Amino acid sequence: MPKTVSLMRYSLILGLVAAVGPFAIDMYLPAMPKIQDDLATTMQAVQWTIVAYFLAFGVAQLVYGPWADQAGRKPPMYAGLALFMVGTVICAVAPTVEILIFGRFIQGIGGAANMVVLRAMIRDLATGADATRMMSTIMIVIAISPLLAPLSGSALLTFGTWRLVFWALLLAASLSFFMIYFMVDETLPAEKRQRFDLVTMRKGLGVLFSDRGFLAMTFLAGFAFASFFVFIASASFVYTGQFGLSPTQFSLAFAINAFGFFAASQFAATISRRVGAKKMIVRATTGFALATFGLFALALLGFANLYVTIAGLFLANMFLGVVLPTAQVLALEEQGEHAGLAASLGGTMQMVAAGVLVAATGPFMDGTVVPMLGAVALCGVIALVLSRLIPRHAAVAAA
Repeated sequence: MPKTVSLMRYSLILGLVAAVGPFAIDMYLPAMPKIQDDLATTMQAVQWTIVAYFLAFGVAQLVYGPWADQAGRKPPMYAGLALFMVGTVICAVAPTVEILIFGRFIQGIGGAANMVVLRAMIRDLATGADATRMMSTIMIVIAISPLLAPLSGSALLTFGTWRLVFWALLLAASLSFFMIYFMVDETLPAEKRQRFDLVTMRKGLGVLFSDRGFLAMTFLAGFAFASFFVFIASASFVYTGQFGLSPTQFSLAFAINAFGFFAASQFAATISRRVGAKKMIVRATTGFALATFGLFALALLGFANLYVTIAGLFLANMFLGVVLPTAQVLALEEQGEHAGLAASLGGTMQMVAAGVLVAATGPFMDGTVVPMLGAVALCGVIALVLSRLIPRHAAVAAA
């Protein structure tokens, strides 16, 4: 089988497995107002179901990465999917919002395995443009998830309560376990595995924390990604509350915004080869910051109606789709010896940044568009500042 065909096959399979995580985030978004009513709680408490997932997802990656370097890539994925299924059952039967938050926390611990190990597997299979192409292909599947997940969730709401969404997630996780077991080979040979102990981990962390290029790329991706998670945490309340959309209409509006990310991510590898990864990231991050800040300014002036909001976020997410796959690949490009640890640390830093930002901006969210767009613009400004640090670290930027 030609190498490109083999890489494409793995990309599609790994992308389908990785999609479980985005579905866990996006599929229940149309039901968030219903969860608030059913559990007699507040909007901020329901938003904590997202924060809990992000924080658990981020911190757990510190375990899965070194474990994947020691035991191979597949055992941590089995454990993660099993934990994800346990958390999903807890969510499905949760009688209170506190139990729901706990179930989401367990889901996040399990879901972390997929993302961090999949990124390490990409590093095992390819580097350079091939790795960017693989990451972009996986991004297709992940990006399609926000298009389909809310629509699937709103469709399920027509047949039952919000709890049905979590039973559907349980089925998806079970199918992912099947694909990993039967359709994916181990990508880390035994002779390349590393002993996992605190001394080795501390040395590896020391190397990574001293790599300024790795840190710049990781935090750039983290705060850019955080903008999308702020939108996720607030969009259902804004679109159904202020703009008066039904769950299905909200799902369609959300899908349009996510499509901008999906469409642009497919050109990341091509643009990277033509203009250089460093220059591409700086330009795309500048566009992202200008788009988000401009949209926030329109909101402050009272011009951010439904159509302006959708169009502005679509444009911003197009820039985001160019930045993220390239930044994530470059962050790992020079970390072959510590690929698992680098993937886990990078994922932790990105997800914790997103979770902290959602938690910090939560008290300011009132179900209207202005604070939501303000938080998104804040992410854009921070990402722009970080992009200016990349030229100082040519070793990583030129990879």
